[in-house]
Amino acid sequence: MAGGITKIDINSDEFQSELERTIRFTDKVVEQFGWSYNPDAEINEGIQLGLTRNKLMHGKRYCPCFFVTGDKEQDRICPCKPAIEKEIPEDGVCHCQIFCTPAYAAQHRSEEEIEEVVHQHSRGLSAEECALLLQKEQFDGDELTALLEGRMLGMVDFKLIDVREHMEWQMGHIKGADRLIPTSSFCDTLESAKLSKKEKLIVYCHVGSRSAHCQRILSDMGFENVGNLTYGIVAYGGELER
Repeated sequence: MAGGITKIDINSDEFQSELERTIRFTDKVVEQFGWSYNPDAEINEGIQLGLTRNKLMHGKRYCPCFFVTGDKEQDRICPCKPAIEKEIPEDGVCHCQIFCTPAYAAQHRSEEEIEEVVHQHSRGLSAEECALLLQKEQFDGDELTALLEGRMLGMVDFKLIDVREHMEWQMGHIKGADRLIPTSSFCDTLESAKLSKKEKLIVYCHVGSRSAHCQRILSDMGFENVGNLTYGIVAYGGELER
């Protein structure tokens, strides 16, 4: 111990032996509760290293995402009670994200595959992938392009709303935009647009700030499924029209 800090050598035989025991331990936890590991192997490895460190330092596999205080009521020992009783049943994943439900793991794998397809342009999305992508609240330019292509093929449905001003719309807007609802007259124009509160809406502006504000307004008004083009039209690489 130096300066009150215990130094752990992860390359030592002691650490590596304990790490093997930790991996067997997390394997048993997954099997016991019918959970899955997170599809992201780096997350699992990081948590297993942290559990091993805490075992060597404190004698128990305390959750590495929280400080070990010495208070038996507060310190989380893996698998911790909040994860078992609340986090995984309600959110599908524990706070540290190493353990999750099989459904969460499957969706996570699907989202990773969609992201790879969208950004590498290796193929078009399937109808199921379009529907999953559409559930997001924030989109980048490639994702919006993929959704517009999917809508054109009849695989998905949504409304694309431009919340810039009329002059900006005339200078150029995203091809496929359904309505212009300017931020300066947002509520009045929205009323005349007669949009359904249940349909999917995606809003965009120049750089994403005005549309993020309108997204919050729409959500507060009871619109159930509103997405935002995070960085606006300036970061959109698809086709524009005047």
